[in-house]
Amino acid sequence: MAPPVLTSVVPNSGPAAGTNPVTLNGSQFTGATAVTFGSAAALSYTVTSPSTITATVPPGTGTVNVTVRTPAGLSNTVAYTYAPAPSLTTIAPSQGPTSGGTSVVLTGTGLTGATAVTFGSTPATSYTVNSATQITAVTPSGTGAVAVTATTVGGTSGPVFFYYLNAPSLVSVSPTQGPTSGGTSVVLTGAGLTGATAVTFGSTPATSYTVNSATQITAVTPSGTGAVAVTATTVGGTSGPVFFYYLNAPSLVSVSPTQGPTSGGTSVVLTGAGLTGATAVTFGSTPATSYTVNSATQITAVTPPGTGSVGCTVTGPGGTSNAVIYAYVGAPTLTALSPAQGPTDAGATVTLTGTGLTTTFAVRFGTAPAAFSVLSDTTVTAIAPAGPAGSVAVSVTTSGGTSNSLAYQRVAPPAI
Repeated sequence: MAPPVLTSVVPNSGPAAGTNPVTLNGSQFTGATAVTFGSAAALSYTVTSPSTITATVPPGTGTVNVTVRTPAGLSNTVAYTYAPAPSLTTIAPSQGPTSGGTSVVLTGTGLTGATAVTFGSTPATSYTVNSATQITAVTPSGTGAVAVTATTVGGTSGPVFFYYLNAPSLVSVSPTQGPTSGGTSVVLTGAGLTGATAVTFGSTPATSYTVNSATQITAVTPSGTGAVAVTATTVGGTSGPVFFYYLNAPSLVSVSPTQGPTSGGTSVVLTGAGLTGATAVTFGSTPATSYTVNSATQITAVTPPGTGSVGCTVTGPGGTSNAVIYAYVGAPTLTALSPAQGPTDAGATVTLTGTGLTTTFAVRFGTAPAAFSVLSDTTVTAIAPAGPAGSVAVSVTTSGGTSNSLAYQRVAPPAI
């Protein structure tokens, strides 16, 4: 009778802990009395046919010779390798969105020939064994903290942990509008904002942003136009949008009247476009005493005190308008009346001499208005209205105010 012949052990490697089944292939196995792995006997074995034995591997290390003994003698040897169990030490990154799809790098030892990478109980979407110390894997979908393991013929590693994070959410942006030039500081409110990696306005990144807390980010708007979706991105994903509206700066085409007294108090009408929501009206650098937005094209404002010609502007959420010119005019003065006296009946022509008379819109003899003509900045002629004999105060009113008064003497006609 010939001794047994051993041709292969399938599989030819396994964990150092043993207890895994293998199949020995060969011939003359009938009546086998021993199966050994190195110096250790198989934990159990069954001769299933003259050419096949099923055995349970004992614990061991390294590469050992497998033999079969029968009454006819000892077989030749076939190598069997005890593979060390793999180990994992790190995973990077260690967190990602619940939707999966994050590419992570697993670092450890004994990773060659890995047969599985799992996240919790779910296999990795895909993985590549880069070397004995590194695997690149793509996360499946999941929630919470999960144990990540790698399996080889040597067994299953201890875990490292991956944390699934929910996508952030946004509920508001304040303010909701600003100029197309950007530069508006806005506060984004929501949840899961810790570690935000991006804030975008439409497709444009915020000029800058600061994560204040898990529920708040302060960001500075980039330039833009129209209504844009604002989103925040973290390792958990990208939030749904809130909307920010880019507004054009208001524009002005006129102010009426265009001048008034240095003491202020003149009611003026500003005409233009985009005036809704105006937050300031200024004359030079001085705010209007008050203002009312009548419509998108009109504002009524009361002038503050001032001097000279100043630019009048309107500021709104979209920025500050161009300037229209408003002139502060000094009150007129009167220095002489010629003649300084006349009859009590109407019709006498009186020449008023002074300064600042160009914009004269009223001449009064006492409280009675007079017809007049402006000849120059220094001369006005007026037709004296009828009145009782005696002295009456003559004054001139311009856009700069009302002048001092000079006495005009009405003389009664002689009695007949």
